[in-house]
Amino acid sequence: MGNILNKPLIGVVMCQITHDGHPAQMVHNKYLDAVMLAGGIPLALPHNLSSLPSLPEQMLDSLQGVLLTGSSSNIEPHHYGDTAAGDDADPGRDRLAFALTEAALHRQLPLLGICRGLQELVVATGGSLHPRLHHVPGFQEHRENASQPLSERYAPVHDIHIQPGGLLAELAEGRQGFSVNSLHQQGIRSLGARLRIEALAGDGLPEAVSLRDHPFALAVQWHPEWQSESAPLSRQLFGGFIQACQRQRKETGL
Repeated sequence: MGNILNKPLIGVVMCQITHDGHPAQMVHNKYLDAVMLAGGIPLALPHNLSSLPSLPEQMLDSLQGVLLTGSSSNIEPHHYGDTAAGDDADPGRDRLAFALTEAALHRQLPLLGICRGLQELVVATGGSLHPRLHHVPGFQEHRENASQPLSERYAPVHDIHIQPGGLLAELAEGRQGFSVNSLHQQGIRSLGARLRIEALAGDGLPEAVSLRDHPFALAVQWHPEWQSESAPLSRQLFGGFIQACQRQRKETGL
């Protein structure tokens, strides 16, 4: 299955929603389009893959990479030791994302996290989050204005400062700063020892992290999948991810 059109097969995590009264799972086209534009083949992964402990591990036998998408839902705070009430929870997504992340990191499988996906990587590696970043003094407003049209909600609103010597600095080809969009409620409070900071917002909030001693496990807080074909940093992020997945495909022979 990993040889579809001689392109790497990328597992993409979905989200739980209700559609016309029916429970459903979905993933936005923008994530699928960004993967395909960069040269991969996306495969949507349902939450019940986590119903048996061995299923996520077995699923990765056929994949060359994992994409942890953004979402309107938030990680339940108990996963990082917080007693705050969870807002907009998706427990099935939590279970699958953590299982896939653990298995992908163990296998050294390329992984790209976006927004909620960054937060999943942080929590899965021993870090913690601010469940309501807008209640924490010292941080700017990182949530979007939901009353605006999508083109304005996904427009760049603040700068990030790329840290030297990391994976993101390599992908950005020497540029130290970019302007990015911001559509999140939760934010990084602390990092486990396995992660390094790749970029910071002007208020000091980590905006990108990567896993030490891993060929490609990178996550960003903004949404590079939005119109990824027209933004240089988005093309570099998805291009680097798919190139890492191509190397994985060649090494495994899938």
